[in-house]
Parts: sequence; structure tokens; C-alpha cells
Amino acid sequence: MNIFKRLYNWILHWADTRWGVPALFCLAFAESSFFPIPPDVLLIALCLGLVSKSFRYATVCTVGSVTGALCGYALGYFLWQTPSGEFTSIANFFFDTIPGFTVEQFDYIRSLYEQYDFWIIFTAGFTPIPYKLFTITSGVFDIDLIMFTIASIISRGLRFFLIGWLIWKFGAPIKSFIDKYFNLLAIAFTVLLIGGFLLIKYIL
Repeated sequence: MNIFKRLYNWILHWADTRWGVPALFCLAFAESSFFPIPPDVLLIALCLGLVSKSFRYATVCTVGSVTGALCGYALGYFLWQTPSGEFTSIANFFFDTIPGFTVEQFDYIRSLYEQYDFWIIFTAGFTPIPYKLFTITSGVFDIDLIMFTIASIISRGLRFFLIGWLIWKFGAPIKSFIDKYFNLLAIAFTVLLIGGFLLIKYIL
């Protein structure tokens, strides 16, 4: 936990430097494929530092995250398994070192893709579910790339622009609210959205 706390503080310090925006892009890119800490922490710090540029920061964060998602997809597609179906050394490294990466999780996610495709990617992109787990598995399971990209743009864009809008609208007082409740609200919103579409499907 001390390692993650130091890493968290190291990320936040970029908000006080001239490299804040490039750092935000790099963090969003890395989080979509391998990095454990989400870019929201730096996005919030930058938006609070200059509220008028909140939507610009949200755009940078979205572009970085979607680009990283495509990188994660490529990693899964090209480097995750051998032609015979065995995991490569890269895959085993991820399984051994990154929280949330397990063989059992991969098998479970395969079944989710078969049922929900677009919605499972959207849910991973918008909620606190580890997004990187789904970007890589999308490549491993050869999920339709266009659908994957669209789902990533929508989900990541909604998440980061919602944060940017909240800070632009309410300023510093909203920070504690985002810290405490944003992830819960994101989950609730996703459940309601998917539930609404499922309800329409069964009614019609």
C-alpha cells in the first residue's frame, strides 16, 4: 500500500508542473493497457488548477485512454498467445505482476463477451472495473475492432467529460463528492442504462 501511495503522490505532483497535460495523456494511455492507477486523479487536479480548461483536459484524457486501449487490444491480439493457444511470456508477466489479471478472469470475460459485447466494454470503460483487463482480452478474443473503438470512445469520453463538467460547473467543492461517490454513481448509471436497453429488448 505504501508503494501505491507514493505512486499516487508522484502522479499528483505533475499537476504542479508544466508537463501536466503530457503526463495526463501518458497516464491515461498507460492505464488502459497496464498501469494500476486511473487518470482521474490527475485529471481532477488539473481541472481544479485551471477550471476554464476542464474540457480540454477531459479531451486529452479521453484521447490518451482510447489510444492506450487500442494498444492494449494490439497487445492481446498479437502478443498474448502462441499459435498453439498457449500464453506467451508477456501474458505470464501480466498474470504474475498486475492485480486483476488471472487466467480465471480471462475465461470469465470470454463468456461475458459472448453475451454482451458492446456493453461489457462500455461498462469497463465507464465504471471502476479495471479497463486494461478488457482492452487486452478484446484483442485476445478478436472482438470487432470498430465496435471496440466506438464503445471505448463513448465510455471513456462520458467518464472524463463528466468529471470535467462537474469541476467546471461547481469548482473545488465538488472534489470531495467525486472522491466519495463518483464510482458508485458510474456503476448505478451503467446498470440503469443497460437495464433500460434490456427491458426494451424483452418488451419489444
